[in-house]
Amino acid sequence: MAVQEARDGAAAAHGGGCTCGDCPHGARAGHRRAVAEFLLKRDEFAAGQGLPAAVAHSASASRQWVSAELTQSAELVAERGRAEGQAWLARLWRWTAYAVWAAVVLLLLAQALTAVGAGWSTARTAGLFAAVVVGGALTAASWFHRARGGALAPVIGEDNRLSTSRAVAAGWVLFVAYAVLVLAGRLAAASDHTERDALISGLELARGAGVVTVLAVVCGIAVLVRRVVGLRVQEQRLQKVRADRPRAADLLTDDAGRGTFADIQYVVISAVALVFAAVRLARRPDQLPDLPWGLAVVVLVSAATYLAGKYAEGGRPVVLSVVRAREAGDLDAPIRTGDDIEIRGAGFVPPGAQGADRLARMVVRIGAVNVHVPLVPVTGGFSNPTDTALTVPVPAEVEPGQVEVQVVTAAGVETNRYTIDVME
Repeated sequence: MAVQEARDGAAAAHGGGCTCGDCPHGARAGHRRAVAEFLLKRDEFAAGQGLPAAVAHSASASRQWVSAELTQSAELVAERGRAEGQAWLARLWRWTAYAVWAAVVLLLLAQALTAVGAGWSTARTAGLFAAVVVGGALTAASWFHRARGGALAPVIGEDNRLSTSRAVAAGWVLFVAYAVLVLAGRLAAASDHTERDALISGLELARGAGVVTVLAVVCGIAVLVRRVVGLRVQEQRLQKVRADRPRAADLLTDDAGRGTFADIQYVVISAVALVFAAVRLARRPDQLPDLPWGLAVVVLVSAATYLAGKYAEGGRPVVLSVVRAREAGDLDAPIRTGDDIEIRGAGFVPPGAQGADRLARMVVRIGAVNVHVPLVPVTGGFSNPTDTALTVPVPAEVEPGQVEVQVVTAAGVETNRYTIDVME
């Protein structure tokens, strides 16, 4: 479908709305069209089509020309993607506000349905009052952070992805704030001295120790994870690539979009515990939810597992070996200038850097010369570079003798140095 969109050409560029990508309304369509044109060009080059006659006779020249063409096209795709991400964030604040007030309306409907037969109570009024206050605060936050995603701005990480630890902590903070506001509403409406004393005693630590402990731990985890990730990135032990825009799937996946056990179990268990605490609050609106210690310990174990997963992920890219790239029919020979070398290792393509614009940023240092890794297209992707191997030519500027080879990934992380012998 993407290739068909590219073949339609620019005739429909402004039909039915702007799709040029130069305005916020056309950012999404402009990005989709740029992606479609890039995919079409990549597949044509992979099939050997579109090469000019001046470079078709040389495999090295054609590879460099194709790589340069794809790099320029990929830069356009990345530019359109960033424009779409900014436009999407600018629109998101309205949707977050709509979602908040939709939740308030659902709460009102639920209270009205449960009040049939039982009658309306002060607790229901206090719950609705607390929801309106929280909804108003979130709406105000959405307005002040409307350029950064509205109410979701505090849970968007520095890499422009939704942070699992911040989202879980924000969920518990909002729930505890709502519970305290419910008690405050009931206390304001209470006229009897005994009822007021009972409501104040509902805030005692002995009754809400489980909720308070979980709140303290998840907030601490959010702060600690940010510190851990920041230090590991600075020490080049973790590769982070910025995303075009946050997605809901970020809560359950890694930077490459693959589901991760540590994140999934943390979100699921925290959500289950929040649902249980909300039911307890609905049943006993005169005190903080008494989260059982068994469930609280389960949440703490889940948080510890998530933190351990953050410590375990990542690692520096490494060069294991460098060999002369040999095509079929070539004789075995030492490495000379002009030859292709194959660098074998691990971690060359960090999570989230599978796009052509990211792959084109990879550099191999051969001695004092920086060589950009050429993009070699195949149907559906690229055969070079990959996460475990990449092939680059040895330029004529490299002096014969022992030289060091080092890979610089798209995240800016450097590998170890590997020494090779270059013959005259």
